Amino acid sequence: MQAPVTARHVVFSHGQEAGPWGRKITALAEVARAEGYDAHSVDYRGIEEPRARVARLVEFCKELTGDLVLVGSSLGGYVAVASASLLHARGVFLMAPALYMQGLPELRSGVLDCPAAVVHGWRDEVVPYEHSVRFAHTYHCALHLLESDHRLHNQVRVIQYLFEYFLIALDLPAIAFE
Repeated sequence: MQAPVTARHVVFSHGQEAGPWGRKITALAEVARAEGYDAHSVDYRGIEEPRARVARLVEFCKELTGDLVLVGSSLGGYVAVASASLLHARGVFLMAPALYMQGLPELRSGVLDCPAAVVHGWRDEVVPYEHSVRFAHTYHCALHLLESDHRLHNQVRVIQYLFEYFLIALDLPAIAFE
């Protein structure tokens, strides 16, 4: 008798000015579904306060069972990181995340306890790419710096490949190095 297949979910968090099914989220949802995940996107429109967005994500995810991968873009990246340990996320994939930005509540130390990857544009005019370098260094995340701006729209195909790799890598056994 086969063991039941664990449900797998990818939950997207959009940026401050975006909507739940923008270009990047729609493209990455295709990848998630191809890898056996259900794709969801939380609608934060009308919710300005970052902590209220975190509460909205936690509330949205409380009914989901199985593996949970959080994906966030810009302010949605901040929301994904702030929620990851609360939701026992299996992984976090971030695009131009609004981390270490003035006006956002400071993240608690050790906030991330799962594998993560960060994609950021060299020419980001909203969130300096150095913030993602700092975050990746602190949490030992994969970091991909691309020739793009904050929206990353000219790199959607590359981001799809990076996301596919990230999801596949979550299922690979860890290799211990001594």
